Amino acid sequence: MKAGVPVYMSAGTAEALSLTGHRAKIVKPLIKFQAGGFTVLPFQAEHDASEPLGFLIQGKSGEKLLFCTDTYYVKYRFKGVKYFLIECNYSSKILTENIQAGLVSPAMEGRIKRSHFELERVKEFFRANDLGECSGIWLIHISRGNGDPELFKSEIEKITGVPVYA
Repeated sequence: MKAGVPVYMSAGTAEALSLTGHRAKIVKPLIKFQAGGFTVLPFQAEHDASEPLGFLIQGKSGEKLLFCTDTYYVKYRFKGVKYFLIECNYSSKILTENIQAGLVSPAMEGRIKRSHFELERVKEFFRANDLGECSGIWLIHISRGNGDPELFKSEIEKITGVPVYA
């Protein structure tokens, strides 16, 4: 915002971060808005934050990109999405191994599970969505300690048949 860039966020996020001013653009879930040449549909995300959002972004050509991070679940289903930028933060198996090895405190387990997208849930998300027009999936916000980019990429490619980048 200090650099002159408008920032789109929910009212809850603006309040939690004490952001005000003409560059703080408050948006509401499921109400489309225009940002430059894009039509953006914000949607509710599930995270331990105040009113987190994901975004379905459509360009003038009609191509759609879905951006969603810092969520542990997406309840919505999408059609006609060409590109996905989506969190795939951790694997339950790796997290459990790290807790048993003392690398992650058991107290962190609950927070991780209620705030980040786990590999199996990401796979469920893709199985539930129409991937007929999808050309690429980018897995983002992968945990350094509880994630495995190559495994995640392989697993998602296997079930989607779409090129995956991590």
